[in-house]
Amino acid sequence: MKAIFVAYNQAYNEEIVEVLEAHGQRGYTSWQDIQGRGSVDGIPHLGNHAWPEMNHAILAMVDDDKVDGILDDLRTKDAESPDLGLRAYVWNIVQAL
Repeated sequence: MKAIFVAYNQAYNEEIVEVLEAHGQRGYTSWQDIQGRGSVDGIPHLGNHAWPEMNHAILAMVDDDKVDGILDDLRTKDAESPDLGLRAYVWNIVQAL
């Protein structure tokens, strides 16, 4: 089992959830209205008068065989919409209850 953490522009929330659902991933935890700034060329999403946009994030525990397909679809979304500011990270889950 793997954990996938995805951070992205709030405007794309439905599209990110649709990617998970398309791969049969039912469960996830989401955070809304989080602040951040891209490490390469992303604009800040700080929720203030200068940078009013915000980010959302999703954490999903995913079966190993679903990870590559989900990441491929997220890469496609990111390439199609550079303003998405999407970043996804995967790590191993050692134990779960």
